[in-house]
Amino acid sequence: MTESPAESSAATPTSDLNARYGRGGRSRRPLLIGVVGVVVLAGLTWLVWAAWVQSNPPVTSQLQGFEIVSATSAKATLTVDRSKSVEANCRLQAKSADFSIVGEVTVTVQADAPRHQVLPVTLTTQRSATSVVLVGCTTADQHRPR
Repeated sequence: MTESPAESSAATPTSDLNARYGRGGRSRRPLLIGVVGVVVLAGLTWLVWAAWVQSNPPVTSQLQGFEIVSATSAKATLTVDRSKSVEANCRLQAKSADFSIVGEVTVTVQADAPRHQVLPVTLTTQRSATSVVLVGCTTADQHRPR
């Protein structure tokens, strides 16, 4: 018995297409999707960690107010909040009408001091100041002023 041409081509259409177009047996698509999924999960984990660390700094500070006492002196009131007992360095600057820095002071808050403090600070200036600016507070682990 002989097969008709229609029966032989109908018996193996998939193998003929695989031979013609060079397709292999298994696709790499599931492996690629898995690798992309792991990379995305690692990136999201890092993003959540970074957001948590940056939103909970060990020290924050706020300038409550200032007063220009004389042509060579200014007083400021600074609030410092620390989440743990670490030493903090807080920097304030006195600025003149042309925005140049005419005085600067760094106040150190000791680790054994209360975690919430209101500090009066006196700045000595080179000439008359018009404002006092809080640059921020830093710790050994927190280099960006807050």
